[in-house]
Amino acid sequence: MVVRTKRWNLPSLTAWGIPLKYFYFTRFGELFFHKPREGLFSWVLATLLSPLVWIISKLAESYYKKTIPMHKYGMVPEHSFFQALSSCLLCILPCRFYDMVKQGSIVLKPSNTFKFCQRGIVIDGQNSPIDADLVIFATGYRGDQKLKNIFVSPWFQKIVTDSQGNIVPLYRECIHPQIPQMAIIGYTESMSNLHTSEMCARWLACFLHGNFKLPSKRCMEKVVREWVKQTRRHSKIKSRGSCISTLHIWKNDQLLNDMGCNPRRKKGKLANWFLPYSPEDYAEIEYKDEKKIVH
Repeated sequence: MVVRTKRWNLPSLTAWGIPLKYFYFTRFGELFFHKPREGLFSWVLATLLSPLVWIISKLAESYYKKTIPMHKYGMVPEHSFFQALSSCLLCILPCRFYDMVKQGSIVLKPSNTFKFCQRGIVIDGQNSPIDADLVIFATGYRGDQKLKNIFVSPWFQKIVTDSQGNIVPLYRECIHPQIPQMAIIGYTESMSNLHTSEMCARWLACFLHGNFKLPSKRCMEKVVREWVKQTRRHSKIKSRGSCISTLHIWKNDQLLNDMGCNPRRKKGKLANWFLPYSPEDYAEIEYKDEKKIVH
């Protein structure tokens, strides 16, 4: 396995016996993070609680470094655990992965680049090639570049991404303010990409049904700028997309409010604040058949 970039590949989201979902995936947990269009109280609270976010993330990071043999095999990422979480770069480790590395069934070869030769591939720092009959690419892709290539017009190719050229600015993670006739679903990432795409699809279906109207172009652009700013707030990693992993409940609340649905998906105030939200909580959504303009 040629490893070009080291990531946080984890067996589970449990550290020191504590499920991290009770911190990162609850309404109470989202109080620790700054949000777009947050009020003064939320801003002060998130600012005061930011050291606790750092402490919890570092404790989780130390646990994974202790229990996963990353140091032994040179697989320690250069970025922190929290940066990976806020950039949607966490992965679930395949079962018995490092056991197979120890047995020699999987051989890890860190290398920034590689090239093909007649016998297989050659990686950095090695003169002899690695014999290979089959090479499987698992390198990911650039979603922003794929969206750019949809258009023939240079003007559309230019405006489809933001000024830094690596994020597609979408209102409600679905509509481009300058191209409101086009909806994009599947670009935004979270800890459950399928659920995020489904919520956007439901929101779009409600919009096409005529239950609400989009705000003005200027208003949409302002909202998008606030979300892009938040996306880049914590992550020092050059993102290849939009990640809402730390604010997925906040984002779903916006979508449900537009649709005329109750964003409180659990029974009881304590459950709504302290129990983790999951896709099952959004399984049955009924929206009101009323016309309105969202903001």
